[in-house]
Amino acid sequence: MPELPEVETVRLGIEPLAGVPIERARVARRDVVRDRAGKRHGAIEPAMLLAHDAIARTRRHGKQLALVGTSGVCVLVHLGMSGQLLVLDRGGRVAGGHAHVSWTLRDGRRLVFRDPRRFGGVWLLPDEDALDARWATLGPDAMRVTGAMLEASLARSRRAVKAGLLDQRALAGVGNIYADEALFDAGIDPHRACETLGGEEWDRLAVGIVGVLGDGLRRGGATLRDYRRPDGSAGQGARGHRVYGRAGLACLRCGQELARSEVAQRSTVRCARCQPALSG
Repeated sequence: MPELPEVETVRLGIEPLAGVPIERARVARRDVVRDRAGKRHGAIEPAMLLAHDAIARTRRHGKQLALVGTSGVCVLVHLGMSGQLLVLDRGGRVAGGHAHVSWTLRDGRRLVFRDPRRFGGVWLLPDEDALDARWATLGPDAMRVTGAMLEASLARSRRAVKAGLLDQRALAGVGNIYADEALFDAGIDPHRACETLGGEEWDRLAVGIVGVLGDGLRRGGATLRDYRRPDGSAGQGARGHRVYGRAGLACLRCGQELARSEVAQRSTVRCARCQPALSG
């Protein structure tokens, strides 16, 4: 599933569309479009999809992306597991089908939401107040997290620290990939209970989170399967992975074989030497 670096890469890739008038919006699959309550939308007003409007700006919080129209209407996009937002030049086609929603701009370009597995979707919100209310249920954006924020959200929890990082209500934007990478960076065993971490460890973990997310963003996100940048190209983030997907290989830091386990029903990779279990 695309995580914060992938979604921010997408946001940056569609930002140049801001200000270009949208001639029309087309919905090919109505079941991917929902209203503010999350219900599948029946009659879709073109204006709610920014038809005859323009993108004023783009916003992101965690893994969620929003297009804010000049009218104030917001289109919230969640990429889910296989969603893509692609920018096509005039006459361009979407390879592989599954183009569920598309916006045609006056200059001939198209913005297309594609989602083969349909775990993502598009939500139509009347204004930015509704968008902010929706995002208020999420934790702080992971790119701006501090040790104090992590400690306030998770320090009293008995669950594994990796499970805490995956909880979008506690921290928005981190998924399986960057949780493994951040915990390795911080030298923390992903199985440790949150309540066992001290203040310095929360600070170290926050630095690790911001660092691995920043590296992923600089590399254009990680393409492991479906994720693509808006121009259709693959991200190179996987080249920077030190533990994720490397179970059984040597640790790049100490040489010990990396071990695979499960945390919160998610595959987890760690180095037992660099991320020692809590003694006692």
